[in-house]
Amino acid sequence: MSRVPKQPRSIAPAQIPPIGLVAIDLDGTLLTDQKQVSKRTARALAALPSRGVKVVIASARPPRSVKPIYELLGLDTWQINYNGALIWDHPNLQIVHHQPMPPALVNAIVQHARGAYPDCLVSCEILDKWFTDRYDNTYTTETGRMFEPDLVAPLWMFLSQPVTKLMLLGPTTMIDDLTQLVREAFPQVAVVRSDPELLQIMDASASKAAALNYVGEAYGVPMSRVMAIGDAMNDLEMLQAAGVAVAMDNAPPAIKQVSHWVAPSNNDHGVHAALVRYGLVD
Repeated sequence: MSRVPKQPRSIAPAQIPPIGLVAIDLDGTLLTDQKQVSKRTARALAALPSRGVKVVIASARPPRSVKPIYELLGLDTWQINYNGALIWDHPNLQIVHHQPMPPALVNAIVQHARGAYPDCLVSCEILDKWFTDRYDNTYTTETGRMFEPDLVAPLWMFLSQPVTKLMLLGPTTMIDDLTQLVREAFPQVAVVRSDPELLQIMDASASKAAALNYVGEAYGVPMSRVMAIGDAMNDLEMLQAAGVAVAMDNAPPAIKQVSHWVAPSNNDHGVHAALVRYGLVD
């Protein structure tokens, strides 16, 4: 098991109010590198509702990609998708909150990116559907490994409607450059880099933190009673906003620095360890 360093924001379990909601990232956090939930973690999470604790998935993934994990855990809560650009009520199959980007803005970003790198792969998630003009799985996402696009067609055929999340994919050096180009040219969007070969772009007001606050208010749980668990830069604001912030040992230093405690890695039952530390399971 990896060594767990002491963190500047360290907070002892006795110092916190009762936790009423646990928000958990998926890839690199709840899921192992084999994309599985450990049995001990699944059992622990399944026990939380009977103790009055809500379990909320907060992921960059779309609903269709979260569904197998959500159902495995037997959840009935809202889920946070697309880094907060969508809040989805899976039991009722309806949108709770949606913060897309206008089509004119997305077109401008795509033109800017393709002007610099014509080979840049462009994918658009619109609600729970995937659209692209070039299907190439050389560079893809976890969702892209599970599903094929709903439509492969010229950009104009689908960029006439609001876009939930825009993704630019390509070699790491290309995405390095595009990250800076997009951030400088389009301050009205949120640019998230959680994978070397992927740039995720959402409306600037969309974040896991904002969505989690929305969900917490709906459930009557203040952020002071929320535990957030994550591992990547798209989790940073959520961790900063939560009353208890837990980083995985596989997280980068910037994520560990804003967290109250560093759990073992995603391959070492880190989520379960966090639940035990803060008294949510025995």
